[in-house]
Amino acid sequence: MGRPHEHRGFSYRAGVAGRVVLAVGGGYGLAALLTALLSLTLPLTRAEAVAAATLPSFAVMVGAVVFVFAARSLGRAALGLGALCLLLGGGLWLVQGQA
Repeated sequence: MGRPHEHRGFSYRAGVAGRVVLAVGGGYGLAALLTALLSLTLPLTRAEAVAAATLPSFAVMVGAVVFVFAARSLGRAALGLGALCLLLGGGLWLVQGQA
C-alpha cells in the first residue's frame, strides 16, 4: 500500500511551494509596512513607538500565513496580501509626506 498523497503531481507541489513563498515574503512585507506605519503614527517617544509597533507584527505575520493557506487559490491569496500591502504602503507614503 502506497502513501496517501503519492498521486499528487508537480502542479500541486508547485502550488504549495508558491503559497510558502507568498506566505513568507508577503507576510514579512505586510508586517514590515505595518510596523513602519505604526512607529510613525503612535504618539509615543521614538523608542517606545518602535517597540510598541513591533509587537503586533508577529501576530500580523502569523495571520498572513494562515490567510495564504486558507485562501481558495494562490491568486486570491496574492491579491489579498497585495491589496493590504498597497493600503499600508499608501498610508505610510501619506504619513511620511507630513513629516
